[in-house]
Amino acid sequence: MSDPRYPIGTISLPVSLTAPTRAAAIARIAALPNHLYDAVRGLDQAQLDTPYRDGGWTLSQVVHHIGDSHVNAYVRHKLTITEQDPPIKAYDENQWAKLADANGPIGSSLLLVQAIHDRWSHCLRTLPEKAFARTCVHTERGKMTLDDLVALYAWHGDHHVAHITQLRRSKGW
Repeated sequence: MSDPRYPIGTISLPVSLTAPTRAAAIARIAALPNHLYDAVRGLDQAQLDTPYRDGGWTLSQVVHHIGDSHVNAYVRHKLTITEQDPPIKAYDENQWAKLADANGPIGSSLLLVQAIHDRWSHCLRTLPEKAFARTCVHTERGKMTLDDLVALYAWHGDHHVAHITQLRRSKGW
């Protein structure tokens, strides 16, 4: 049986993205809001309050985490595009998941993800090729290129949507 923490496997950042693989990753970022909405469509509150695995976040917390994480990601991308090696600070996502706004109705986070991803994917699609070599310095991961960030967050969205869809399949929802 696969590890329920990583339903699509762990992230392995490529050395660099080719133009086609970058375009595919950006397309995955652009498509995430629809995939997320489809993943939670029709779930009631009791289902949304169900952890995706033992000791894991509830489905609501997963949705809110995507909103929190991808707001940070959008800012990280823009800092990397506009500054020279900007520092990118990690945050304690488990502490964020305990806050009241990560435990309420998911509608605002679905809207947030839609808005952020519309702007984010538009920004990425309009960048020149050389911009993807720009770098930032993450407090936990070290130096990263914009291509690394694109690959990471394309994976990240798919990863969390899979948490939801895997639980739905296992529960017959």
